[in-house]
Amino acid sequence: MNINTRIFGEIEADESKIITFPSGIIGFPDLQRFLLIHDEEKTNSMISWLQSVDEPAFAMPVVDPLGILDNYNPVVEDDFLSDLEELDENEMLVQVTVTVPQDISKMTVNLAAPIVVNVKNMKAVQIIIDEPEYAVKYPIYDILKSRKSDKE
Repeated sequence: MNINTRIFGEIEADESKIITFPSGIIGFPDLQRFLLIHDEEKTNSMISWLQSVDEPAFAMPVVDPLGILDNYNPVVEDDFLSDLEELDENEMLVQVTVTVPQDISKMTVNLAAPIVVNVKNMKAVQIIIDEPEYAVKYPIYDILKSRKSDKE
């Protein structure tokens, strides 16, 4: 299937790769189908994009929180994961949203609202973590910069 996107233009997508959020995502309950896209032109980038299948203008940058914070391991109640059905830790993908302001040195991630994907059935939820050590605006510019230079 072909999908129009604001950032990547028209892309071809395998329907089996569509991630479904049965309850939508925070702030956008009507957006339920997404693709996780990695910008192939930026091979060293840790950032991927969660692109809406139904709304071409909507895409959110996301990143693996373990690439930012080695010990990221919030406690999540099973009730919050019920939309995912049977979840095996080995078949789980966790991403957090990235906020990129005009001054990119002030880039942050939201560690308090991770996105959890059951890769077995491609269902996902975004949950709220109520733990003070996981900030809504956790600065990442210096982390990304140092990891990029480590890879070069």
